[in-house]
Parts: sequence; C-alpha cells; structure tokens
Amino acid sequence: MYTREIQPPRETLIEQGIPVPGTWNKAFTRVNLLDIHHPYSWPLPRWLKNNRIKEWESFYVQDEHFLLGAIFGNFKLFQFAQVLLYDKNAGKKYIYRKLLWGKRWRMPRNLYHASVECRSPRFFFRIHTWLDADTIKLDIDIAATKKQPAFTVHLAYSLKEHEVTPLVAALNFTERRNMYTFKALTAVRGDVVLGERHIILNPVRCTGVFCDYKGFFPYRIRGIFCGSMGFDGDGRRYGFHIAENQAKETRKNNENALWVDGNCTPLPPVRITMPNGAESDWVIQDLEGMVDLVFTPKEINRFLANFLITRGDFFASIGYYNGMLVNAGGEQIQVRNQWGIGEKLYLRV
Repeated sequence: MYTREIQPPRETLIEQGIPVPGTWNKAFTRVNLLDIHHPYSWPLPRWLKNNRIKEWESFYVQDEHFLLGAIFGNFKLFQFAQVLLYDKNAGKKYIYRKLLWGKRWRMPRNLYHASVECRSPRFFFRIHTWLDADTIKLDIDIAATKKQPAFTVHLAYSLKEHEVTPLVAALNFTERRNMYTFKALTAVRGDVVLGERHIILNPVRCTGVFCDYKGFFPYRIRGIFCGSMGFDGDGRRYGFHIAENQAKETRKNNENALWVDGNCTPLPPVRITMPNGAESDWVIQDLEGMVDLVFTPKEINRFLANFLITRGDFFASIGYYNGMLVNAGGEQIQVRNQWGIGEKLYLRV
C-alpha cells in the first residue's frame, strides 16, 4: 500500500534560497516564495518575480441540506472571486462572481494570524486565518441582483490541534519553482442569509475543507480538483481533496489527502479522466488501489475570461461521488452518492 513520509514541522520551506519539497502535518510559520534565489534562469526584478506568483484560497462546506464552494484568487493581473451555493432539497443553485483588474488584495504569507479583504462595490469578503486561535473565518456580503437574492455568510472552521491533522505539501515544477498548499478538513459553524432566509450551519452536522495555494505556477496553469466531505456509514466525519496538477515526481510527493475522524491519510497520485467530456462522468483512479471514484456532474458552472495576454477558463461542477477510498489503516471507506464539487482550471496568465 502507498505510503509517504510526513516530515517533522519546520519554520520555512526554503533553505538557503532553494525550495524544499515534501509533506508535513503543520503549517509553516511563514511562506514567502520571493525568498527563492533565481527561480528563473534569467534575472528578474523583484516586482516581476512577485507577479509570477499566483495564489488562491478555497472553501468547501456541506451539511445534509446545503453545499457551498468559494474561491478567492489573486492572479496578479486580475483577482477573481466565485461563491456557489447549492440547495439540495430544492435542487437550486446560486452563483456569485467578481472579477477585478489590478492588485486589489493579496493572500497572507502565513496562516497563524493574518487577514485579507475586498471591499469592492456590492461584493465584500474577509478571510481571517487564525491558526493561533485554532480557527479560520470567512465573511461574505453580496448585494442582491435582478436574478439573485442578497447573500451573506459567516463561516468558522475549527482547527483544534488534537482534533484535526492538516496536510501541507510543497511540490516542485522545476528545481527552483514550486507550489505550496495547506489543506484541512474540520467541523464548521456558520450562518447563511439568502434573501430573507436564515440558515444555521451546525458544526455537529456540517463539515468543511479549507485549501490555501501559492506558487510559481507555469504560464499555462492546468489543474483538476475533486473534493467532498460529510459522514460515512458509521457516522464518522470524513472527506477528501484530490488534484491532478503539473508538479514533478508526484509519487514521491503530492497534495492528495483523505481525512477520517480528523486523521489524515496522504493518498497516491491519481489520474482523472473524462471519457465523454467534462460534463459527463469523471473517473478518478490511482495505481495502488487506494482511490477508485466516479464523479457525476449535476450542475455545470463555467466562467470564461479572455483578454489579450491572459485567458481564464474555470469549470466548477456540483455533483455526487461514488466509489471507495482506503485509509492508512487499510480500511475501505465507501463513498455512496456523496455530494461534492469537481473543478477544472486553465489559466494563461
């Protein structure tokens, strides 16, 4: 069965100007990729190197009634935010987007006590990453439009150290260009106001995954992301977040993880195929027999942006997963009609 070394915590992922690949179970005190010496073969001024670093944070939350997914990205030439709420009982989705040019916000370089916010007209969000207080908070306030009701949300992820084991990974694209990610699955407490409707998210029944990304990604970024969370047949809180990206040596090191009752199992690299296109079944499998899933999209959401030197194609589908996963103890976790999100990203930026 696939295993991967979980390294002891360290202060930084850069050593003498060289990024250190690996997998850890604790966030770094500071992540500043500008500390890497000569990430490109030709000399670049610091401001231009900074423009090559792309970063985003993603939030996924689910209980028996609702599924919420949100992404907030700083791609330097533009910033992009998308919030997607799906009412399972009514079979109805609500989607809110904001695209801004220039540098309106920057993701924090550490998760222990930092915040980022956007106060653009009719669209407000604030992310407070506060690992020192065992929590990550998200606040959103979006004005009503002709087609969508006003939307307000407050989420609080509980990251108590004895209850949650995160997955932290640093992956190399080249020897000196890398990406970093922090992922955790936790109980979530929150409130959602949709129009005149007030929804309370009870942490006993509500589960969420938080992801933080930053890296010297290639000029053409391609990635597929699959995730879901909830409770298994034994009532245990569980979830997974799996990706296929452009990193090297993904068998030795990757960003795939399964959580069961707070315990994290690093998963092997996977192959995600779409035999009949992205709007039909996605097949997610590995070579170790630990990942065998099918994602069936139900609600298709796509956002395209094409402006001269930059292009973005963000495909986010709500659907359900079936199949099985295997944890570090060799136990098969059965996945049966579990709602989740599948995302396919292409950026030329």
